[in-house]
Amino acid sequence: MTPEKKVKQKVTKLLDSFGVYWFYPVATGYGSSGIPDIIACVRGRFVAIECKATPKNQPTALQLHNLASIKNQGGIAVVIHAENLEELNHVINTIVDD
Repeated sequence: MTPEKKVKQKVTKLLDSFGVYWFYPVATGYGSSGIPDIIACVRGRFVAIECKATPKNQPTALQLHNLASIKNQGGIAVVIHAENLEELNHVINTIVDD
């Protein structure tokens, strides 16, 4: 299993622990490139999660563009890696506690 896949599993386990609706968007020839790895809905809030193995692994320019577009529309977009999973936990707790 790749290091990024391990991060994705930790992210989905965290989402499941909160009972969050989430899915992996499938990028096909008819879809868009650079879409986040995981899309979630937390109490009606749109959350996009780009997963990377380590902090050294950075999103591509297209991924950054899409994450910025999501934020510009009022969504939440985060880049999560093996060392900052707590950031996602904080984001979800903030939404749940709101």
